[in-house]
Amino acid sequence: MRPHSLITVGAVAALLGATACTTADPYSSTPRRNNTATGAIAGALGGAVLGYLTNTSNGEQGRKNALIGAGIGALGGAAVGQYMDRQQRALEAELSGTGVGVARQGDNLVLRMPSDVTFATNQSSIDPRFDATLADVAGVLRQYDQSIVDVVGHTDSSGGDAINQPLSERRAVSVADSLIRNGVQRERLYVAGVSSRNPVASNDTPAGRAQNRRVEILIRPFTG
Repeated sequence: MRPHSLITVGAVAALLGATACTTADPYSSTPRRNNTATGAIAGALGGAVLGYLTNTSNGEQGRKNALIGAGIGALGGAAVGQYMDRQQRALEAELSGTGVGVARQGDNLVLRMPSDVTFATNQSSIDPRFDATLADVAGVLRQYDQSIVDVVGHTDSSGGDAINQPLSERRAVSVADSLIRNGVQRERLYVAGVSSRNPVASNDTPAGRAQNRRVEILIRPFTG
């Protein structure tokens, strides 16, 4: 494993977990300008299918270079917030009634996909009934291609890391594969699984564990 792949899991908790810390409703779509840092999402990676999917480098800078090379311009200034506002409205319209939450964190968007609507129990193959939803997400991402996309799998604490880490990775890969098949540029993607290390609810109750079993898609503006 290359040294620059070993980025701390704490960065995932800081970036994705902040949604749960800033609002009582993790699915709230109310914009919140909290100036949260938007550094590269991170995780303990394993396997060539995880990490940054650019062909030139598996680092954040490699992804940026690939997007610039593909002719995708960077956003800046007031355009960032306006762009993400429009993307948020488009995602909310497409995902209404699907069980997928759209949360706003500063200028970032987080899509939270509960496992009970995405995967069968202990499986990593996407439920065919959810294919259309992911196709809709991909359609918005294609339209708003000045954003970068991090796909992260999460589990509850049942079963231990030996089971949960690979399951979280496989589920993240399944979602990322679906986005790519539906036309999202692979250079925009980062993929990781973090097992049960970033809960959004208590693992002491069935309801809490159900919330923790999820795949999250973090959408960030591409600012170069």
